[in-house]
Amino acid sequence: MAVYLNRTLSIMSGNLGSPSHENGLDRSLHNVAYENSPLQIFVKAKKKINDIFGEIEEYVVETAHFMDDHNAEIAIIDKAESEQFQSYVHKVAAIRQVLNRDHMKVAFFGRTSNGKSSVINAMLREKILPSGIGHTTNCFCQVEGVDGNEAYMVKEGSDERLNVTNVQQLANALCQEKLCESSKIRIFWPRERCSLLRDDVVFVDSPGVDVSPNLDDWIDNHCLDADVFVLVLNSESTMTIAEKQFFHTVSKRLSKPNVFILMNRWDASANEPEFLESKDFDKVKSQHQERCIDFLVKELKVCAPKEADERVFFVSARETLQARICESKGQPPSGGALADGFSNRYFEFQDFERKFEECISKSAVKTKFEQHSSRGKTIANEMHQMLDEIYERAGSIRNEKQKQRAQLTDRIGHTEQELMSITREMKLKIHNMVEEVEQKVSKALNEEIWRLNVLVDEFNLPFHTEPLVLNVYKKEINGHVESGLGSNLKSRLSTALAMNIETAQREMTERMHSLIPTESIKQQSKQILARTQPFEMFYTLNCQNLCADFQEDLEFKFSWGITAMIQRFTGKAKKHPNKNAIMYNNRQNSTASIPNVLSPITNEPNVPHHGLIQQTGISQEQISVISRFAMASIGSQGTVGGLVVAGFLLKTVGWRVLVGIGALYGCVYFYERLSWNNSAKERTFKEQYVRHATRKLKLIVDLTSSNCSHQVQQELSGTFARLCRVVDTATGDMSEELKKIEAELAILEGNQKNLKLLRNKANYISSELDIFDTNYLRPN
Repeated sequence: MAVYLNRTLSIMSGNLGSPSHENGLDRSLHNVAYENSPLQIFVKAKKKINDIFGEIEEYVVETAHFMDDHNAEIAIIDKAESEQFQSYVHKVAAIRQVLNRDHMKVAFFGRTSNGKSSVINAMLREKILPSGIGHTTNCFCQVEGVDGNEAYMVKEGSDERLNVTNVQQLANALCQEKLCESSKIRIFWPRERCSLLRDDVVFVDSPGVDVSPNLDDWIDNHCLDADVFVLVLNSESTMTIAEKQFFHTVSKRLSKPNVFILMNRWDASANEPEFLESKDFDKVKSQHQERCIDFLVKELKVCAPKEADERVFFVSARETLQARICESKGQPPSGGALADGFSNRYFEFQDFERKFEECISKSAVKTKFEQHSSRGKTIANEMHQMLDEIYERAGSIRNEKQKQRAQLTDRIGHTEQELMSITREMKLKIHNMVEEVEQKVSKALNEEIWRLNVLVDEFNLPFHTEPLVLNVYKKEINGHVESGLGSNLKSRLSTALAMNIETAQREMTERMHSLIPTESIKQQSKQILARTQPFEMFYTLNCQNLCADFQEDLEFKFSWGITAMIQRFTGKAKKHPNKNAIMYNNRQNSTASIPNVLSPITNEPNVPHHGLIQQTGISQEQISVISRFAMASIGSQGTVGGLVVAGFLLKTVGWRVLVGIGALYGCVYFYERLSWNNSAKERTFKEQYVRHATRKLKLIVDLTSSNCSHQVQQELSGTFARLCRVVDTATGDMSEELKKIEAELAILEGNQKNLKLLRNKANYISSELDIFDTNYLRPN
């Protein structure tokens, strides 16, 4: 206000010194006025809100990228939330575009030739828009600032830059190229040449409201975003119905528009002689003042009476424009005066500009930025709420993952301990089963070997002593013995062994299954353990190779021959006492037809000893001595010995006894010789084979039992090893899952930190918008 007052006092004094001094003072005052201009509030507010929304844009983009990048690892947000974050990016980008285009817009309306274009030219301090007598402005002309020194204009619907001087023709109603009343020409004027344009003020000139019925289109296309309306009236007349009707329509479309009323051409009142010397001048001014106030207060209802009184001004736009052109040339502004009272009218115009600047700045800040600030808060609050929910959700997932990690850690430790314990138990159990199997197989095989003669007697293949037939007979009897022994062992051992092994495997499986966590792995282990057939023991006897060295002796040998007698009495048979029993049993079968001939114990002729002794008069002691001496002599295999024995017997026993014994001995010999047929040979072959096979099979008893126990050990160890592999696989899977959970926990912890930072940024943005509202929208 002081600037305007000082400037007015200088004008009223009419003496500002030299032109150079006046020009320097004017620039100084102009700079001070610009720095203290109310329009700077809008400029600062616009810069601040743009800076805030720049931060908001970075924030929403960062948040959207964070959600897209980290949600792929752990799904903590759903699709709707992700789309919502993306929508914020587009919303903020759209708001920033609007903010970059936001400016303070003032629209001038009135009847034709009321001086609307002149008022704009006076405010711009240059004659830019066409003005003159009659209908001048044919279309809407929008004047806005541009960076640089080049001024140009652009027609609606075109990007071609035209010379700004063409506006005098295109916008003029007298131009041959007729433009529609609703069309718009944009005039870009360098900001450095006008402080108002520098402060983002845009002026919109319009055709007269009395030349077109398309007022609704005007409002829709040019008035909805206007911050201030200036109604320019002709002070030589009064407000018309057309002007009132237009603003009534604007008031219905906009809530309480800011309207200024300029009574232009007030300089004409100074040229009326009757007004200069009478009080009618004040009456006319009061009449205009009252009508304008009633229109604003009672008809439009846009302000209070006091505020309306400050919205009505009596000016001369033409006079002000000329004065400012003079100022730009370094001349006193009074050089542009058209009539007396110039200083008052000039001051009134400056007062209008000051109040206009205050009003448009407040109105523009409120209308342009209040909605954006509110939307920014809404976005920040919604994002804060969503981030808070996601943070809580991530915390719940993190707690669940921590529980899973603890459970897996305990499960892995428990599995390892139990596996060690079960391994010790199973090894001991397998060892005991292996020893038990070895003992059972050894015992059963020994029993089957003692019963080998029964198995051999069951062999019924025809026997013949021909070498080729005998070789076939040997192979067949080897196969028969091997098959029989194996079959007997299986019938005695396999079922029980298979049941014991199956029970042990089932116990192993149940014990190991208790260590496997998931049903899928259990199913896998069952598939591994599945057998198409129960366990079967293989008894590898291999009698073909074992008895391959068997050589039969089918030559006739007298059982009471000298060799046989020597073998009996030299004690060689004592090494195999069971052989005598076997030979005795076989001999009993061959001598069954001559009972009481041989003694079952001594195999001697069954002659009563006492009768023989009585007949010969030889005592028992003598017979014993003779037998021992004869055997010793025979054993010496010498002729002298034989003669001595024969002579001794002849002298001691007598020739009759010797003849009787010789006759009996010969009868026995001939009987045995005649009985040496194919059946006797077969029995002898089988006896010899039994003795040989028994001796050979006893050699492999330990080997066979060890082999069977090894099969059991392999079966049980293999089963346990497969189960251990399944448990190891399950433990490995649990370890991998544990690593995955730990990695997810690390990601969740990082995500929660980032979410907390993003949430704090939302609070920061909300606080910045609150400060903006306090400083610019609700200032003290």
